[in-house]
Amino acid sequence: MSGLNIQSGDTELDFLALGALVHRLDPGVIPFRTATSFDVHVSGGEYNCAANLASCFGLKTGVATAMVDNGIGELIQRQVRAMGVRPYYKNFKHDGVRGPNMATVYSDRGQGVRAPVVFYNRANEAGAMLKPGDFDWKAIFAGGCKWVHSGGIFAALSSTTADVVIEMFKAAGEAGAVRSFDLNYRAKLWDTIGGLAKGQEMIAKIVEHVDVLIGNEEDLQKGLGVKGPDVEEKSDSKLDPQSFFGMIGNVTEKFPHVKAVATTLREVHSTNRHSWSAVLWYDGKNHVAPTAELDVIDRIGGGDGFASGLIYSLIDGRPAEEALKIGWAHGALLTTFPGDVTRATLAEVEAFAEGGSARVQR
Repeated sequence: MSGLNIQSGDTELDFLALGALVHRLDPGVIPFRTATSFDVHVSGGEYNCAANLASCFGLKTGVATAMVDNGIGELIQRQVRAMGVRPYYKNFKHDGVRGPNMATVYSDRGQGVRAPVVFYNRANEAGAMLKPGDFDWKAIFAGGCKWVHSGGIFAALSSTTADVVIEMFKAAGEAGAVRSFDLNYRAKLWDTIGGLAKGQEMIAKIVEHVDVLIGNEEDLQKGLGVKGPDVEEKSDSKLDPQSFFGMIGNVTEKFPHVKAVATTLREVHSTNRHSWSAVLWYDGKNHVAPTAELDVIDRIGGGDGFASGLIYSLIDGRPAEEALKIGWAHGALLTTFPGDVTRATLAEVEAFAEGGSARVQR
């Protein structure tokens, strides 16, 4: 594929993620106000991709992140090891009372007409304390790395985290790695670092060093400040790819070095019933995935599942159309599992991408 220059041969890492790890408390379909128990899922948009790529797709992956020396940190470290992800930790000492902390995400799954509810406690979060110089990128990339990834949520955690992303992307570029960034626009986070204008300034500096962008229309408009349809007023189907593709010219005019832009398309009919598709602009060509009707158990992580399958396929040298379908299929399957990371196999992903059904396997 001519668009991305992906290293061939063996490297110490296939993929490295930079982001904040969190633990998500999940009471299932019970609202938190009446919950008496919950499952704990280890998560983080960037880490999810590393975990998916290691567990389902068999790649050698790592995560650069903050870690705290308390029981929650130990719980998270155990799950990172279990998923086969190599950790690169900047360690912080907990004071026994106030932190620093590993962030908590509270998220019930909703049911039917009742939407999922998500809220956070990111107070005194160790991940937000990361700053340039905390990681030895030269040492991390010494054995080679094919692809690196970060995202807008991590970049917006504090006044220093965006600079860590830029530092990593610069070092990765010098090491010959492809660089992807999931825009993940979150207004509440941006408000803590100066609002929309400051966020766009921050994202623009990051995207100067990015090869592959992941983000929907709102991400592209509000994150990158490019023109497009009114995302607040748009009322037609969210599965129509034309408005997304119509914005690509504005994206590439502003950032001509970006070689690929991709996103999922999701129309929510109820909490458990979604129509699901995805689109990819790559090397000047538009690609659209099929539409699947999903019976959703847990929607969180589906977008990261899509990104993981797409990245794996591009690293594997698969054609763009197939890469999009693998990402679409893996994201769809991920919504059928509880938690934020994959429980699928590559064979299951490929079978669904090729038109497999849900008939009983005997």
